[in-house]
This record gives sequence, structure tokens and C-alpha cells, in this order.
Amino acid sequence: MTKIHHINCGTLLVPNFPTIVCHCLLLEHETELTLVDTGTGLLDVQKPVKPLGQQLIDMAGFQFNEHDTAVGRIEQLGFSPDDVHHIVMTHCDPDHAGGLADFPNTKVHIAKEMWSHALSGQWRYISGQFEHKPRWQTYDSSQRQWFGLEARPVSLGFSSEVLLIPLFGHTLGHCGVAAQQGEGWLLHVGDAYYLRAELTEENHPVSALAAQRAHNDQWRQSSLSELRRLLKDHGDEIQMTGYHDITELPECVAGNL
Repeated sequence: MTKIHHINCGTLLVPNFPTIVCHCLLLEHETELTLVDTGTGLLDVQKPVKPLGQQLIDMAGFQFNEHDTAVGRIEQLGFSPDDVHHIVMTHCDPDHAGGLADFPNTKVHIAKEMWSHALSGQWRYISGQFEHKPRWQTYDSSQRQWFGLEARPVSLGFSSEVLLIPLFGHTLGHCGVAAQQGEGWLLHVGDAYYLRAELTEENHPVSALAAQRAHNDQWRQSSLSELRRLLKDHGDEIQMTGYHDITELPECVAGNL
């Protein structure tokens, strides 16, 4: 069975908000590793203004520490970055894609819509994060169903399944990543919610920010409704986590920021 490590690959400090994390997953399968999202990268740490720009750094509250990168976290766990053979992306916002360049020879798995949007020159993406020409593998729409949602099987060669689950709205092509765990599943929802409280509170205060940042807010709300349905109807089968809520990181990880 695939072993899942929860790692923090970036910290953002925004006034009047709790500490924001970049909750990535490291999937350990036999002798190779797969990352789910990449957080901030070494280039962000070394020369942050060049890829991100000072305005974005100030607005998002990026903090830059080498240990707070996927490379740093992988080494802390006793692995080598060379052990990472695959990266699965929920989407390509700068706080998710910053570490891509740290794994230049790794295959990057992504929804076709997200890949097309990220490389279209759209304002929200940082083209410099893709200058190394990632080895993209894209996934188009599928007839496969997973608890009533479309599922796109990711070709990792694992004995247990990993699926892209379209949760469009935050971005065009935004997906969750479902990793099979025995008879259950872990679903990383990316930014389909910012805080877990959104699953139970219809009008949570963070909703205004989520709506503002959404490519399509109607789609975002529909995706959030589906996550609420999964929690209600399949909460015993699906463990769910988002990207930014510090309370969803294991205590041993959150205490080591």
C-alpha cells in the first residue's frame, strides 16, 4: 500500500489571517516517490523577486526558508529529491507550482484544461515557473466515476490507484487528487476550500476571498457542494484535506514550521 507523508512546503503570513501553509503530499511507493503539488521552491528562496515579483510577495505574505520547500522536506524524511519520479498537480497557482523547477526531469501529471490555462499567458500564473519545460502528461475528461464525480486515473504504475478529481472553479482545470488507502481514500482537495470550516459553514468569512480568487465562482461553489456531499455521505470512506488550513497538517508537521 502507498505510504502517504504530509509535508508543508511553504508558509504565508497575511495580516488578520491565521498562518497559511502549503500542505503537499509525498506518496511513497516501493523505491520511488510522487509529490502532490510542490509549494514554494528553491528558486523562490534564493531570488524571490525574480519569479514572483514584490507585489505578489507582499500581498500573499510569502516566507522564504530552504527547509520549507519540497526538497528540504524530502531530505528531512531521509529521501533524496532524485527519488521523486512523478508530480501530480491540483493546479498551477504560484504557491503550488514554485517547486516544479527543483525536479526538472520528473513527469508532471495534470488535467488537460489546467495545463492549457497555465501556459496561456493568463495573469495568475508565473511563466518563469515553467521555463525549465516540465515533462507534462495531461489528462482529458473521462467516463470513470468516483463516488459520483468524474475521475481521471493517473498513470504512476502504483498498485493502488491515484485519481485526478475535477473540482473546477478556483481555476479552470483545478482538480483534487485521490489516493487509495486500502479500502479507503485520501482526497487532497487543493484550493477547493481554503479552510476546512467551509465544509460545514455556508457563509464562512473566508468565502469572500475564495470568491474573489476564483476563475469561476459558480463552479467553485458547485465543487464545494460536492465536497460537502462526500463528507456527509462517505465520510467513513474518504479522508479529506486541503492545502492551506494549518489545522489539517499532522501536529508533528505543524509544530515544525
